[in-house]
Amino acid sequence: MGKYRIRVATGDSLLAGSSNLVQLWLVGEHGEKDLGKILRPIRTRLEVEVSLYLGRLLLVKLRKHKSLVGFDWFCKWIAVQGPGTQGEAFFPCGTWWAGCYDRWREREKGKDGAEQLSCGRARTVRDDPQNQFKKHREQELEERRKVYRWGFWKEGLILPIAGNSQWDLPRNERFLEDKDLDFSLSLAKVLKDLALKGTLDLTNSVRRLEDFSKVFPRGKTPLAERVRNSWKDDALFGYQFLNGANPMLLRRSTSLPSRLVLPPEMEDLKTQLEKELQTGSLFEADFSLLDGVKPNVIIFKQQYVAAPLVMLKLQPDGRLLPMVIQLQPPRNGCPPPVLFLPSDPPMAWLLAKTWVRSSDFQLHQLQSHLLRGHLIAEVISVATMRSLPSLHPIYKLLIPHFRYTMEINVLARSNLVSEWGIFDLVVSTGNGGHVDILQRAIAGLTYRSFCPPDDLADRGLLDVKSSLYGQDALRLWGAISRRYVEKMVSLFYKSDGAVKDDPELQAWCREITETGLQGAQDRGFPISLESRAQLCHFITTCIFTCTGQHASTHHGQLDWYSWIPNGPCTMRKPPPISKDVTEKDIVDALPGLHQARTQKTFIKFLGRRQPVMVALGQHKENYFSDPGPQAVLKQFQEELAALDKEIEVRNAGLDLPYEYLRPSMVENSVTI
Repeated sequence: MGKYRIRVATGDSLLAGSSNLVQLWLVGEHGEKDLGKILRPIRTRLEVEVSLYLGRLLLVKLRKHKSLVGFDWFCKWIAVQGPGTQGEAFFPCGTWWAGCYDRWREREKGKDGAEQLSCGRARTVRDDPQNQFKKHREQELEERRKVYRWGFWKEGLILPIAGNSQWDLPRNERFLEDKDLDFSLSLAKVLKDLALKGTLDLTNSVRRLEDFSKVFPRGKTPLAERVRNSWKDDALFGYQFLNGANPMLLRRSTSLPSRLVLPPEMEDLKTQLEKELQTGSLFEADFSLLDGVKPNVIIFKQQYVAAPLVMLKLQPDGRLLPMVIQLQPPRNGCPPPVLFLPSDPPMAWLLAKTWVRSSDFQLHQLQSHLLRGHLIAEVISVATMRSLPSLHPIYKLLIPHFRYTMEINVLARSNLVSEWGIFDLVVSTGNGGHVDILQRAIAGLTYRSFCPPDDLADRGLLDVKSSLYGQDALRLWGAISRRYVEKMVSLFYKSDGAVKDDPELQAWCREITETGLQGAQDRGFPISLESRAQLCHFITTCIFTCTGQHASTHHGQLDWYSWIPNGPCTMRKPPPISKDVTEKDIVDALPGLHQARTQKTFIKFLGRRQPVMVALGQHKENYFSDPGPQAVLKQFQEELAALDKEIEVRNAGLDLPYEYLRPSMVENSVTI
């Protein structure tokens, strides 16, 4: 019995408050007490008399009711002081209660539209031997599964969240007003500029390569300017496979590729390739995933797709230089494909490299960026919301890394890769080819490929010092794993048995692998977690995918694709079959002015630095209340700050700085 003082914190968003009544329950070790509809979120402090001795408080339960009008409310935390609390008990929430206009809540709730949620300290099922929290956890997950439903996008792909527009998403997954305003106004501006200038482009044409300066963006980055001036250089061409927008394709050769057909007159080249192979300095970039993809038709004009193979050698000074380019695989009954060499006429060699850059644009945007970044992050986030209650420590650990991911993905599916979306309008793999590529790329979604130490080892890049992506990915992975995940897991799981005996954790793992990833156990993803080490590895993979992996393939777009010839979205002529090439042949093959401006517009919009950005480790909400997890997060933030400074110092001495995995540049979730 006694008096309880309750403090409530509403979120910082301008629209976070609500005038709707909220019903509170205090749950203690000796029972629970319904305090009734005593709280309006615009009121931050209240006192109540409780006739029952609750003992040590364990949980605060809330149910928000609506009257004639329902308003969203974001509850940051609730603090309670009273008998048995030993000071003030702090219960983090960090979640939205939605208003009456939210579609799915109107479908799933009763007439009152009430929703119940729980706020409390992080606890596993094992931490609750008396099952005091069992019903709360089960009720929460039951309600969540009604809201976070798996959807369907295209046959043969991993699953998305259900919903056709951002308005179909739960309120917790929607943009806040600052993000929404920035996104909407910026998009409106670029569409207006595109409409005004793009119309004139239909009557103009590109006659020289320098004419692409007409669509070179203002406010360009220093690296974009460097690309414009040096895009013809072999060294810059090879550098991009290591540290460009798509560092995921290059691998060290273990044998000469079977598709590389060398005619008898190229015996010297074969000898040179075999020599580089023996010394371990031969590398390859194989675009066979594009072979047979049906190209797009844009404004009644056929576009073209190639599936190149590039063989490169690693110089002692770290430069990666191309040795030979084969633009198409050999065909039965056809002459061997033409091989392009650095010794060829300059325009022929440049056209071959341009075809490679266009092919890299396709695989980067679809395989490396969209599939391996955005869509995988969405699977992890939906599975977490369906399987882990808000009291679970792994939920609290992961939830900051899902911010805005579902909405940005819904927007991408409805505007970029949709019917009549940007891909259909200007990209050579649009109008169905992009879906074919995504379906083919599923086979490459192996568990090892999402873990940089394994992926870099499998691709033979661990000892390549000029792979700045590789160096920074390993260091960032190590910081996430050793300084953050392992320490956090050790606070809540004292043994391997504690991991194996956590049914919520096991359900979460299965939900990701079997359901969201559509049976990815065949590609090495776990369907159960048997030890703390295995759990830590899985969590680190989830966090790195949502942060560093996405950043490494997102940030480079503005740098490497602003100069259109270095990353053409489409090619308007077939791959060359002779080496008699002029500058006009290259210009005629590259995107038209309207296509180029559209590419530039959306690359600039999506690739710009986000003004509403939360860096890795700098969480907006505090989901842990105990000092142990808070200390681990603080140490992690300090480790990231030190790593950021190390990369800054290193970059100061480099001709081409690599910043895409600097912790201060890596966003805490997939938001754009």
